[in-house]
Amino acid sequence: MFRFLDLLSISKADIVGWSDGAIIGLDLAIRYPQRTGKVFAFAPNTQTSGVKEGVENNLTFAAFIKRAGKEYVQLSPTPKNYDGFVQKISHMWANQPSWSDADLAKIHSPVLIAGGDHDEAIQRDHLEYIAATIPGAGLLILPRTSHFAFLQDPSLFNTAVEHFLDEK
Repeated sequence: MFRFLDLLSISKADIVGWSDGAIIGLDLAIRYPQRTGKVFAFAPNTQTSGVKEGVENNLTFAAFIKRAGKEYVQLSPTPKNYDGFVQKISHMWANQPSWSDADLAKIHSPVLIAGGDHDEAIQRDHLEYIAATIPGAGLLILPRTSHFAFLQDPSLFNTAVEHFLDEK
């Protein structure tokens, strides 16, 4: 990522991430603070214990995984490898991330931890813990949305992102 930013002469980037993308944003803030601007992290976890037990059986979550499978087949250069992809990502979800309070305390970028008030995957108290542990982080819970707020209420989701990024 930074190589690409270097080619564009961009020294620091704001990050907007959802779920695993939110985890990546936090990871960048931990490992590359000099290159990471603001981080809008929607529905991240920092420990596997932050994920709700049995999320894979939730009907909304399962419907999204099915949708993702169809899109993978349509868009991927390896359309027959979706099952292998799901197997690898499931292994990752079972083991990562695993950050300590000290790891989160290293984050000094402006961070907004966000989630939906009906999230199927991430425990609300875990989002509260993340926001309380990262120095200066904020917490935003979007009403009437779940882990998939960007699909359920794109206007509300985008307004939240824009407001955070535009804030001085």
